Amino acid sequence: MTARRFRSARRIPAALVALLVLAVAGLFLYDLAAVRADRPAMAWRRELAHRLEVHTPADPGVQLAGVALALAGVVLLLLAFTPGIRSILMMRSPGQDTGQDTGQDSGHEAGQDAVEASRPPLRAGIGRKDAAQVLRDRAMEVPGVRSARVRMGRSRVRVRATSHFRELDEVRADLDAVIAVGIEELGLVHPPRPRLRVRRRAD
Repeated sequence: MTARRFRSARRIPAALVALLVLAVAGLFLYDLAAVRADRPAMAWRRELAHRLEVHTPADPGVQLAGVALALAGVVLLLLAFTPGIRSILMMRSPGQDTGQDTGQDSGHEAGQDAVEASRPPLRAGIGRKDAAQVLRDRAMEVPGVRSARVRMGRSRVRVRATSHFRELDEVRADLDAVIAVGIEELGLVHPPRPRLRVRRRAD
């Protein structure tokens, strides 16, 4: 079972929206209470009621405003359903790729599987910058690499290395192998594809 991505709590936007709704609702309640107490309604509400009486849904301005509000609502719904934390890469759960079992331990492992199934799923993740730093350290272990820069994406990792000795093809081959092992050791749910660029150091 693939671990689900981490979702952003979005506490600040939720708090701002809640405060805005509370302020608007309080304003309407205050105006309604004032009208019930035989006081005149606020000028903005009288103007709003007048505009609603004059303009009909067939007016182009009303239709454009409705389309704009509908599009804004769709965008807000899409933002609400997206995880929102793109800086964290999901890692595989422990034992996710291990499906081998032996006959003598099958009963014991079956009991462990039942216990694990009753527990909530364990999720783990690593930040993009941390993953890039790990791969950079691995790249610096390659003989001939003097400096390296790694940019980690969700689907691709870009590695730029500078070599000061050895043939570039040899350095690129070793670097390709080292980066591939490093990506595998990160244990990501969706391993990114490496893209390497090796150049000679300009003296």
